[in-house]
Amino acid sequence: MTNPRSLQTYRGNCHCGAVRFEIETDFPELTMCDCSICRRKNALMVKVHESRFRLLAGADALTEYRFHTMTARHYFCSVCGIYPFHRKRVTPDHLGINVHCLDGFDPAGIPVRQAVGAAMP
Repeated sequence: MTNPRSLQTYRGNCHCGAVRFEIETDFPELTMCDCSICRRKNALMVKVHESRFRLLAGADALTEYRFHTMTARHYFCSVCGIYPFHRKRVTPDHLGINVHCLDGFDPAGIPVRQAVGAAMP
C-alpha cells in the first residue's frame, strides 16, 4: 500500500519559540517508543532524514541529554523545557521529530507504530 500523502514542508518550534525548525516529510508513519525517556516525555514522533531537517533558530537554546549507550541525542529547549527532536540511536542520520511541535499538524489518520526501545541492548 502506498502512502497517499505527498512530501510537504512543515515548520515547528518549542513552546517559547526560541527553537524553530523545518522538516520535509510525507508521514509514512508515526512512532511512540517505550524506552525510559520516551515513555516519560510521551512524544509522538516522525522519523526524518537529516537532509530533510533544518534548524532555523535556537541552536544556542538547545540542551542535549544522552543516557545508556550515549548514542541517541535528545534535545530540549533550555528556556521552556520542550522536547522538539532527537538524533536517533539506531539510525543516527535520522531525527525523531515530536509532531506535537509542528505548526497546524493533525496526526489523525496516520498509522502509529509502537517502537520497542526498552528491550534494546
